[in-house]
Amino acid sequence: MKVLEINKLELSTACPEMEEVSARLDELPDRNHIDAINWKDYSYKPDVSFSMAYSDKELLLKYYVAEEYFKAEKTETNQMVCEDSCVEFFVSPEDDGIYYNMEFNGIGTCLMGTGTARKNSTRSDPEIIAGIRRLTSAGKKSFKEKKGRFNWTITIAIPFKAFFHHEVRQLKGKTFRANFYKCGDMLSVPHFVTWNPVGTPKPDYHRPEYFGLLKFV
Repeated sequence: MKVLEINKLELSTACPEMEEVSARLDELPDRNHIDAINWKDYSYKPDVSFSMAYSDKELLLKYYVAEEYFKAEKTETNQMVCEDSCVEFFVSPEDDGIYYNMEFNGIGTCLMGTGTARKNSTRSDPEIIAGIRRLTSAGKKSFKEKKGRFNWTITIAIPFKAFFHHEVRQLKGKTFRANFYKCGDMLSVPHFVTWNPVGTPKPDYHRPEYFGLLKFV
């Protein structure tokens, strides 16, 4: 099981502009790679890493992606962004079995669900999702699949209140269980890559038993 120590960032304000968040995450010394190929039928592996920190009010996350197939067709909240070029963050703040799945395509469209397993995961209220701040390098306009070599980033600021099944007031000293993913279910060459390895016979990200640990220091 992988374990990450997550540090606090001292920022100019409680909720600074996303450009500041993005730049500060760029400055962190270590990037964590999403590079586990768990299923032999899906061997394509884009180059994906992420940086993470936290502030007094938000969990801060930035993905760095380089891939050969890039698509962002979904523009509405809670559409199936996993069919586009997609990065995902699944996280469980407590030991109650409930996790949140936050999924983003390259233009920042978000699907968010909560549950204890795929079978009972339900989509979250769009008003809650709207509070998750996003900044992407690919803009906001949708586009069909492109083939070549594409580099893109997305910076995400998740307010503690987005974890609406839990009372998260501060992060220092806490341990969350989580996994980070990259996928593209409907690309010309589909891929399913994970941070912490997943031991299922076919791709399945809704498996909290395979989450790693985030320790907030």
